[in-house]
Amino acid sequence: MVIDLNIKLTGHGQLIDNENVYDVKVVLASTVLCFDFGEQRIGVAVGEHVLANANPLTAIDNESNEVRFAVITTLIKEWQPKLLIVGLPLSLDGKETSVTQLCKKFARRLNGRFNIPVMLIDERYSSVEASDLLRQAGIKGRAQKTLLDQMAAQTILQSYFDEI
Repeated sequence: MVIDLNIKLTGHGQLIDNENVYDVKVVLASTVLCFDFGEQRIGVAVGEHVLANANPLTAIDNESNEVRFAVITTLIKEWQPKLLIVGLPLSLDGKETSVTQLCKKFARRLNGRFNIPVMLIDERYSSVEASDLLRQAGIKGRAQKTLLDQMAAQTILQSYFDEI
């Protein structure tokens, strides 16, 4: 399920956020960064629309806005995405949680700071799926901890690619 927060697809083939108009063809032929927002860490994955393939990238300690956005700024300069995706944490019955509001605030800040459209996507079960993938690869327990957030971001981004 795709949830629009900052963007809407119009009948004219444009992607619009709060202030800007984006050419859908440019956005859909570009790099995408995906964030799995968590109170302790933010997992990051990267992918290309053309390949429709997501890859885990890194995890950012969610200690302060300065540190968090310094790392994100570096990633955006390096990868030059045209779209940012943020996993939206909902309860199993689809209702918002306390973390949902923090996540939406993070998404608005991304859009405001970087002037890149942001899309929120339902992330239910992404961490469970990521943990299963790591377990299948033979990575268990504490070793999973460092990879889980970025793998969850990869799972969210891959679900986006699979839906478009």
